[in-house]
Amino acid sequence: MSTGRDSAAVADTLPLAVAIAASPFPVIPSILLLFTPRPRATSLSFLAGWFMGILCAVTVFVVLAEVVETGDETPAWASWVRLSLGVALVVIGVRQWLTRHDSSDGPAWMRSLESAGPVEAVRLSLVLSFLNPKILLLAAAGGLAIGAETGGAFATLLAVLGFTAVASITVAVPVLSFAVFGERVLGPLRAAKGWLERNNATVMAVVITVIGAVLVAKGIRGL
Repeated sequence: MSTGRDSAAVADTLPLAVAIAASPFPVIPSILLLFTPRPRATSLSFLAGWFMGILCAVTVFVVLAEVVETGDETPAWASWVRLSLGVALVVIGVRQWLTRHDSSDGPAWMRSLESAGPVEAVRLSLVLSFLNPKILLLAAAGGLAIGAETGGAFATLLAVLGFTAVASITVAVPVLSFAVFGERVLGPLRAAKGWLERNNATVMAVVITVIGAVLVAKGIRGL
């Protein structure tokens, strides 16, 4: 019985974690920090902060879901919340798509990373994860699904850690690659950074809109 609920939670939350991972928000700074005076310490600090920010955001909504959980089946409120979050994400995605050409320059915080250190990296990672409305909406949807559909404390813990790991993978890849291989990876990463900087608004708009539409469909189906 709980196995079925656990499988449903994985199916519902994996696309949300992938959407967070596909976001250019953490990927671009994780690469930029590799060109700072202390690249290893700074980029690893960013990765740690990002992981903790996502973990905390998901955990908050898991706890919220479990507090109001009233039965063994997925409650109706979870479908309504999923529907509401989906609509919010679609609206944000469409708005970002319509304004994607408004500015050719990256955000000011990206241009201020050249001299960043570990402390600044942790601070930025927490802002981009736990305090970023777009990422927080995705983490909220994931946490609510885990809390409402996962049975047992151990299964919930695994689901939360799995969600956070998937959501952090695109930050971990460049950071850990540099930690292992050093400056040999900077050429390809520089090219990837350039592409993401040119297309970050488009990528984020598509990802958010698609995931929002999926949440809307799941919410309607659950009512």
